[in-house]
Amino acid sequence: MPDGFDSKPPERPGGQRPPGPGPRLSRGIMSWLVFIGLALMLLVMLHKGGMAAQKITIDDFWTRLENGEIEQLVLLDDAIKGKLRSTDGADPNSTLEFELLYPPTAIDDAFVQRLRETAPKTEITREHKSPWVNVLITLLPWLLIFAFIWFVVFRQLRNAGGGMGMLGNFGRSRHRVSTKEHTNVTFADVAGVDEAKEEIQEIVEFLKAPKKFQRLGGRIPRGVLLVGEPGCGKTLLAKAIAGEADVPFFSISGSDFVEMFVGVGASRVRDLFKQAKDNSPCIIFLDEIDAVGRRRGASFSGGGHDEREQTLNAILVEMDGFETSDQVIVIAATNRVDVLDQALIRPGRFDRQVYVPLPDVQGRYEILKVHARKVKLGPNVDLRRIARGTSTFSGADLAALINEAALVATMVEREFVEQDDLEEARDKVRWGRAKRSRAIDEKEKIATAYHEAGHALVQALEKHADPVHKVSIIPRGPYGGATFSLPEKDRHNYSERFVQAQMRILCAGRIAEEMFSEDINTGAAADIRQGTDLARKMVTEWGMNRKLGFVSYGDEPGRNMWFELPGGRDYSERTARLIDEEVRALIDEAYNQAKSILEDNRDCLEAIKEALLKYETITGDEVNALIRGETLDKPSVGDLLDEAGQNTPQVGVARPVSAEPGKTGTDLGGGPLPLPS
Repeated sequence: MPDGFDSKPPERPGGQRPPGPGPRLSRGIMSWLVFIGLALMLLVMLHKGGMAAQKITIDDFWTRLENGEIEQLVLLDDAIKGKLRSTDGADPNSTLEFELLYPPTAIDDAFVQRLRETAPKTEITREHKSPWVNVLITLLPWLLIFAFIWFVVFRQLRNAGGGMGMLGNFGRSRHRVSTKEHTNVTFADVAGVDEAKEEIQEIVEFLKAPKKFQRLGGRIPRGVLLVGEPGCGKTLLAKAIAGEADVPFFSISGSDFVEMFVGVGASRVRDLFKQAKDNSPCIIFLDEIDAVGRRRGASFSGGGHDEREQTLNAILVEMDGFETSDQVIVIAATNRVDVLDQALIRPGRFDRQVYVPLPDVQGRYEILKVHARKVKLGPNVDLRRIARGTSTFSGADLAALINEAALVATMVEREFVEQDDLEEARDKVRWGRAKRSRAIDEKEKIATAYHEAGHALVQALEKHADPVHKVSIIPRGPYGGATFSLPEKDRHNYSERFVQAQMRILCAGRIAEEMFSEDINTGAAADIRQGTDLARKMVTEWGMNRKLGFVSYGDEPGRNMWFELPGGRDYSERTARLIDEEVRALIDEAYNQAKSILEDNRDCLEAIKEALLKYETITGDEVNALIRGETLDKPSVGDLLDEAGQNTPQVGVARPVSAEPGKTGTDLGGGPLPLPS
């Protein structure tokens, strides 16, 4: 789960948190301390083993004592130890430890008196040692070894999860529990998905006042499945639920259920639902449920003993085991509803499927307003214009746009975020950073200018296409240039005339290069790919071809491709050849029509090309002015550099030289044309 779901202690009034417990050593540090202690103990034992005391006989002992060679004596209850001068002659002041090989049976006062009389200069001490000391010395290394194994091995296994008892808590759920005090996201922070938000608000209201809904015999929904593209706000809706509901919120990711140990996922599912029932009313949020909820039998493992399938079976059983009085709602999120098992998404388990779509133009405007509250906007900012130019942007993309705009304004030391910063941030999020410092070959620059001028001219003259917003020959990401459009409205369906207009616009870039630069290059690769895709969908999926008619020849949604034979299809070879012929015919028709438009407007194309070479970026209004025969009166890039006192050469567009060099292309509808099935 995201960080917003982590539990943290509530703050006191005034922003101070209650004092927590004092500092304490973690288990990891404790384990290392035990390990270091064990290592030191072993080193001391080895050191003592290497410096073992010399064994001498009783006769040698008395001889050395009488000669004054013994400096110190230690009399124990059952042994005599001491130090004597070294006799090897190397150092007369060095000493050597010794121990009596056969000590006398009685070490009493009379024996001590005899020693003092024999060697009055020798230091003699007596020690009485407890019998438990030897036992402890013998057992201590083994105790340290067992302590090390306990802390480092068994405790780590317990923390990692697994099994029962000594091996830890593998079967315990790894969920996080949040309450409304633990998150700062509410429904006021969710915009652009009003219908989905209303359905989620009903769930929160049911948990707050269940009797209000049960008055007419209704029952609580078992589960709600949030479905939508990545970045549309599914997890944000879950955060808002945690911020609005006065009930515990159990959150966990689908991947947290599955481990390398068989049966762990199912055990965690049972533990999660048990704790949820004990704390009802509550909400369980399963993020990325497709990690465990995929269709059974669709993989090579395929059997009922597969760990993921056992986890899914446990979820199915637990959701069926809810009683009517159990106020537990399961909310799951996924962007791959097509791969989920049908038993999981049937009514009675997930009673509702809430679709969280990409926001429309009004939704994008509302999302931009939410994120713009965190930044300082200038007086000239028009968020509605930005919303129009960000078709196909998700909520996450719009959040990144506002953040990038703030960073761009900060880098140029502005006091506010201006409209130009938002425009630059939009292009950066969609295409990548502008590569203004790239050294450009003049021929490549001219070819790219012709390419983008062809796109812009045909798009401006097509009455069924979106208006031109901006044309640029500044490289961004893998693209050498781009023509941006500004849709006047959101399109959920595409007419045949609109799609044909897009195909003519896509063909215009290559045609302009071929007509005026007398050469072609790889820069039109993206245009060719997108145009072919449009033509094939017109023929096989959208029924926009007279010869093939109202028949679908595309892949069926949800088809199991694991056991699909190579080349498998539902139509004959003759139909396949006809599809290829009709796709080619549509593209050839669009190509010829675009070529006719460009040949009839050569002067306009030359004017747009010259303007791009001079200014590098021109707006849609300037494109229309050039088509009307007007001239542009504004400083060029070279003039701006001269005014700034810079002598650096003007650089601009070039197509990247790579495996798929220099995609130059048109940005249809504020982005790549979405292709609904």
